[in-house]
Amino acid sequence: MRKYSPVLKLYRLRFELRPVATAVTAAAVLLFIMLGNWQLGRAAEKQALDAEFMRAEPPLPLPPAAIAVPRYQRVTANGSYDSEHQFLLDNMSESGVAGFHVLTPLLLSDGNAVLVDRGWVPLGATREALPDVTVSGTSRMVAGRMDQLPHPAIRLKGQAGSGWPRLTSFPEMNELASLLGRDLHPQLILLDPQDADGYVRNWQVRGTTYVRHLGYAIQWFAFAATAVAIWFVLGMRRSGEVP
Repeated sequence: MRKYSPVLKLYRLRFELRPVATAVTAAAVLLFIMLGNWQLGRAAEKQALDAEFMRAEPPLPLPPAAIAVPRYQRVTANGSYDSEHQFLLDNMSESGVAGFHVLTPLLLSDGNAVLVDRGWVPLGATREALPDVTVSGTSRMVAGRMDQLPHPAIRLKGQAGSGWPRLTSFPEMNELASLLGRDLHPQLILLDPQDADGYVRNWQVRGTTYVRHLGYAIQWFAFAATAVAIWFVLGMRRSGEVP
């Protein structure tokens, strides 16, 4: 009896193009490639933000609120802290520990104010035991980087508490301005780590890192390659086999 080696058996296989499977695979591959390219674009954006954040540059005086300030631009501002009306930004963590970011209004000479993020403080023994964040109201100059309030995936209304300091979770700037009864700059200042009267300030670009976006892109491209491989394997038929 004649025997066939595995190599000879391989030559008895043929590829059969199946229109429906081909169309589905092509659509899936196109989608995966688009998602991979989108993640590459997000990685490039985050890399540019990281470079902007790390760039050493002399600070500029804080312009009026009507003038846009690039995100992470270093600025200085002169005024006095409003210690009686501060916000504790809830659901903020540092190294896996729950806590708050302390947002203190800096009263400016024009009667308006800008929020200064003085850093992170840990949660107390209970949520009712709010930390003491009292600060002197003497005139001062603060320095830091301009940023935005953090934004959640889903924003819920009615998240501000009562009393001062006011506990709040992912507010919008106009809500905080209404609570203060004065106009607020649309951005806040991340207080420089070397400035006085601050807390934990390990500032970095918020959101997903450049490396993670790159990893997501590789995953999407791998899905595309896997879809092509599955399409090819499922299309193989032995010679004489009825599909």
